[in-house]
Amino acid sequence: MLEIEFILYVSDQGKSTEFYKKLLQLNPCLNVPGMTEFKINEFTKLGLMPEKGISKIISPIMPNPEEGNGIPRCELYLKVQNSIEYLNRGIELGAKIISKSKDRDWGDTVGYIADIDGHIIAFAEK
Repeated sequence: MLEIEFILYVSDQGKSTEFYKKLLQLNPCLNVPGMTEFKINEFTKLGLMPEKGISKIISPIMPNPEEGNGIPRCELYLKVQNSIEYLNRGIELGAKIISKSKDRDWGDTVGYIADIDGHIIAFAEK
């Protein structure tokens, strides 16, 4: 694999772009109608695609993503330094706290929030 991109289906591309821009403290490397991309590292991007756009591609074979808005449909597990800082920033930006940061059985200290579309974001560190 040369590159990996995870794409979240969002209800409002503009609002989600601003949320992730401030949360990740990154500027998009692409921001055009229908797709926003953030370069997370050399090989990984996070994409934001409007639900209306993807529904034109996947429906009617798959359910329209707009019907599932707010239902957790994925988890972004991001290993960072200062995970509590990211968690708190997310809450300040309107994310919903799911689980405060604490030591987990698998060896990471992790806190969970839900973004403005209900996608789960975990901020973890060793």
